[in-house]
Amino acid sequence: MPLLEPKPEALRPGSRPSDPAPDRVQGRQAGGTPEPLRTDLTELLGADKVLTKISDLVRYASDASPYRFVPQVVVVAEDIDDVSAVMSYAHGKGREVVFRAAGTSLNGQAQGEDILVDVRRFWAGVEVLGDGERARIGPGTTIVRANATLARHGRVLGPDPASAIACTIGGVVANNASGMTAGTTRNSYRMLASLTFVLPSGTVVDTGDPQADADLAHAEPALCEGLLAIKREIEADAELTRRIRAKYEIKNTNGYRLDAFLDGSTPVEILRGLMVGSQGTFGFISEVVFDTLPLDRKVTTALLFFPSLTAAAAAVPVFNEAGALAVELMDGNTLRASVSVQGVPQDWAQLPKETAALLVEFRAPDGDQQAAYEKKAAQVLEGLDLVAPVASVSNEFTRDAKTISGYWKARKAFVTAVGGSRPSGTTLITEDFAVPPARLAEACEALLELQTRHGFDAAVAGHAAHGNLHFLLAFDAGKPADVDRYAAFMDDFCRLTVERFDGSLKAEHATGRNIAPFLELEWGSGATELMWRTKQVIDPDGVLAPRIVLDRDPKAHLRGLKTIPKVELIADPCIECGFCEPTCPSEDLTTTPRQRIVLRREMMRQPSGSPVEQELIEAYGYDAVDTCAGDSTCKLACPVGIDTGAFMKGFRHARHSPREEKVAALTAKNFKAVEASARLAVAAADKIGDRLLTSVTTAARKAIRPDLVPEWLPEIPAAAARKLPRTARASATAVYYPACVNRIFGTPGDVSLPQAVVAVSARAGRPVWIPDDVAGTCCATIWHSKGYDEGNTIMANRIVEAAWGWTAGGRLPLVVDASSCTLGIAHEVVPYLTDDNRELHAELKIVDSLVWAADELLPHLTVERTVGSAVLHPTCSMEHLGDVAQLKAIAEACADEVVMPDDAGCCAFAGDRGMLHKELTESATAKEAAEVTSRAFDAHLSANRMCEVGMDHATGRTYYSVLVELERATRPARGERSLHGSPKAQ
Repeated sequence: MPLLEPKPEALRPGSRPSDPAPDRVQGRQAGGTPEPLRTDLTELLGADKVLTKISDLVRYASDASPYRFVPQVVVVAEDIDDVSAVMSYAHGKGREVVFRAAGTSLNGQAQGEDILVDVRRFWAGVEVLGDGERARIGPGTTIVRANATLARHGRVLGPDPASAIACTIGGVVANNASGMTAGTTRNSYRMLASLTFVLPSGTVVDTGDPQADADLAHAEPALCEGLLAIKREIEADAELTRRIRAKYEIKNTNGYRLDAFLDGSTPVEILRGLMVGSQGTFGFISEVVFDTLPLDRKVTTALLFFPSLTAAAAAVPVFNEAGALAVELMDGNTLRASVSVQGVPQDWAQLPKETAALLVEFRAPDGDQQAAYEKKAAQVLEGLDLVAPVASVSNEFTRDAKTISGYWKARKAFVTAVGGSRPSGTTLITEDFAVPPARLAEACEALLELQTRHGFDAAVAGHAAHGNLHFLLAFDAGKPADVDRYAAFMDDFCRLTVERFDGSLKAEHATGRNIAPFLELEWGSGATELMWRTKQVIDPDGVLAPRIVLDRDPKAHLRGLKTIPKVELIADPCIECGFCEPTCPSEDLTTTPRQRIVLRREMMRQPSGSPVEQELIEAYGYDAVDTCAGDSTCKLACPVGIDTGAFMKGFRHARHSPREEKVAALTAKNFKAVEASARLAVAAADKIGDRLLTSVTTAARKAIRPDLVPEWLPEIPAAAARKLPRTARASATAVYYPACVNRIFGTPGDVSLPQAVVAVSARAGRPVWIPDDVAGTCCATIWHSKGYDEGNTIMANRIVEAAWGWTAGGRLPLVVDASSCTLGIAHEVVPYLTDDNRELHAELKIVDSLVWAADELLPHLTVERTVGSAVLHPTCSMEHLGDVAQLKAIAEACADEVVMPDDAGCCAFAGDRGMLHKELTESATAKEAAEVTSRAFDAHLSANRMCEVGMDHATGRTYYSVLVELERATRPARGERSLHGSPKAQ
């Protein structure tokens, strides 16, 4: 064991409920996957594809729903052969299989009690067909990722669920999720051109293959005959046919798509329809081909406030008639809860409870059509009785993209924002139903009365244009009385929806576990039995996802409800929605932010010292704490701003020994000497050689501790010059602060970053001054990222005091040349400052070098030459600072073609974490690196030295600061020095 290995005990919960939770993982499961299942699947697929630790099983046990089922094993399938092998094994052994992609399902569809198959990691990809009219998409691709590629062709997918940032194509099709604008005409059932899927028998069907029916008839004659027999039976029953057609006039995802038997004439065509909304119970969707829609870029939007929910609902039809593409409803509780979302006006917290709002949007292909829509919208507004209860309410239509984005951010945060504000320790259930749009106001009134009668606070939002409402219920699943209250509400709600409104019990979230017992109530016994027969025809052995759509147990929706034990305050609001996961650098390596919180909650469910708790703690150190990049991009993706990076830094601090904290503090106190020594060491490394340094650091990591000793990487740059460029204070328009990383490590080429910043600033008539005493100062991120609180406090206060003096009390801006350091000085140091220094900090104007260059320099510069192409790496700090647009603007001045990779994300190098755990950076950058290396670029640009090193390591290409390229592009022709090959003359 390494000398300084951290003690796992530091991660043990300090306080927990007095009694273990009723749904805790039992001690007999502490060993993980039981035999012979463990050995069987390992031998069948390989150990790297089979997850067996109890920590792995627990982190996959939760999705965005109120249910929790712990699988026996998790298989990470890489291809169709793996999927077929698992299904074949399940058939032979009488086991069950559930597929899981993003885990954003709200009704437990992504959970299984036996074999759970992860079909996200290796299943992403987008191929644009033709000019974008169609796209072939892998099931593990998120909606946002697919649309990013399609946008370059002026196209977009039809389905647009609020979870688009995280939900995957496979799940969207399997649940027929629709969203804000899809309704019944733009959903997967209508927009799917073809799909490829694997049946429970292992047979692969491509519905786009002209030979598909012949092949299926040969491989599965009984299945084909069974489907055609059901088709004949339905078509022979005129009343049933009429009923099926009527059920899909409004949004409906409850049960199987019986209209597939009416719309399809052959078994393959029938299966093509049935797979949509089948919720993983008929097969695995391995690929889809979507018909796409034009991306109408002319957008006009308003957020309109009404005195009541019924008044807002009553206004929906007039906007539908005016041509609005989206009409979204939000009640008062939803509006007030959304103040937790960054950018939402804080005075919404004072909105009266009765207030409601409609988010109305028109989208047009051109300016003329946009103007026509706006004229109709203005006419509608004249007849509405709107209110403005708080100052931020304008009740006006706007074209401003930022304002519109803020409206949609508030709307899409419905589940997470309202859920995040629920009482701590309560479980959240999201219900989803539809009524004929003309009866929406009546349904709202009835729903509010029902919620009040059962003691639930109203929280209602929905796709009002389509008669589709969502509401939330919060209760304590550990209290039988609360569960009984929920059960009584569901009985009354389902009868109300069906008997009074003839509505759909699931409009777009699909049946799942919580509506399965009520399927017959909505569809009647005859249609429901046809669904059971369809399942028997396609999956006669019941291998796939039992109890998710069909369940004869009238209390099935009460089984598996998960408790939500309280955890640390920073993470407690989490509702396990999964929005954070696609942004997480460790998503494909160890754990995600959601999973880190899920694992912590299971520790809280356990009695202290239990075998399960011990196993979870042992795994948590590396899987959760060490391999968290700490970049906090999860906070940006989370609608309620949960910062799991900060959560993990807290654990790093807890694991430090007093000796480690003392050493870190001494390092901060003596950083001037440390900085000089580091620069000398890097310079010496050039003479020693990469191979020897790698061997020495590898040995030291084994002897001391991998999380303390960085591993030498060949991509580590040479040392920076000992002296910084000479500048004058007298004429300076800003103070330039070269970050310590740029004072230690050099820049590729013969012009350093400090030289470039000084030169280009002077060239634009905005000279900068570098203080003589910057050595020994730092943004404090070195200590902050590792959880060294004392060292962080020392350096945070030192840099603020120095900056206040350098800038003459804030009269000059402080320009920082590394985005992570800008973020550190501008924001992250604040909690560690003394009261006096917090006042000084408030007077500082801290400017990232990208913003300085784009806003202050570019307008005054003349571009003399450009490179042909440049690819960008936007860092996570740029995302936090909001200056990715400036990175792009500078690059566009320097290159004829600028590419921002669709898969760009945090590189996870995180200062030195990429040297402590290089596997983290390699995993985090894999997709972006593949995109970058798929073609040649003349320049690879970013604005953070260690992130550039991380991308060097990932791609084998040389990244450098965009400001260095800006200096080269604007350098006067005389005396030109080529830094990166022969430039292309303009």
